[in-house]
Amino acid sequence: MPSDLRVGGQTKEFMMGKALLDIRSVSKNFGGLRAVDNVSFSVAEGELLGIAGPNGSGKSTLFNCITGIPFGPSSGEIRFRDARIDRWAPQRIARAGLTRTFQIDAEFPDLSARDTVRLGAHYAGKLSGKEAVLQTDATLERVHLDLKRADMPTSELSVYEKKQLMIASALVAQPAVLMLDEPASGLTRPEITALDDLLRELNTAGVTVLLIEHVLSLLLSVSQRLIVLNQGSLLAEGDPQSVIREPAVIEAYLGGRK
Repeated sequence: MPSDLRVGGQTKEFMMGKALLDIRSVSKNFGGLRAVDNVSFSVAEGELLGIAGPNGSGKSTLFNCITGIPFGPSSGEIRFRDARIDRWAPQRIARAGLTRTFQIDAEFPDLSARDTVRLGAHYAGKLSGKEAVLQTDATLERVHLDLKRADMPTSELSVYEKKQLMIASALVAQPAVLMLDEPASGLTRPEITALDDLLRELNTAGVTVLLIEHVLSLLLSVSQRLIVLNQGSLLAEGDPQSVIREPAVIEAYLGGRK
């Protein structure tokens, strides 16, 4: 369906599929601070949407508002498959089909990788018993984490393996929308390439992906559309290559360019 391309205050139409997730005038206040300020956009079913912006621009806070972890929005509406979810409990949102990772890996150092993914399955409430065991291994294989290392404590995994594990923990519930918060943080260039391939595989398989990322090369490589936040507001939205060349985006996100 047609939608507005918003770049530097200008608009034009571009084509996208049926909206799966709608963010409508969402704001989040912390006392006198407005961390997210009247943000609106839609996510199409099957889309890989990139989210950029400088530190403190409201990206992770926006993810928190959408998933309810640890809080919902102060105002506005969030609709998923036409149901309003912004007052739902976080577990209900996960069970409905929205799961996420975090900017800081939420690992349990004494648990094995396999048990960590099983926790994700249990939280989403869709799998139990033998089915959970089978789905856990299938999901670890899906993110290309070596099953020979699946019984190791997560504290002994490499940085990239921990990233694979966090994605698997969110993916095991077979979500409609997978929300990833800076998965490339701390990775080497070859590992970023491997992550690029993994994100493309998941998206091609039908998973809608929202990706917050500071590694611009990855963001521009995999994103089909890009939004940029600045000081809590939506600064620009549209084709990634067009958005990133906008002077206002360069100034806000890249710090200016001669």
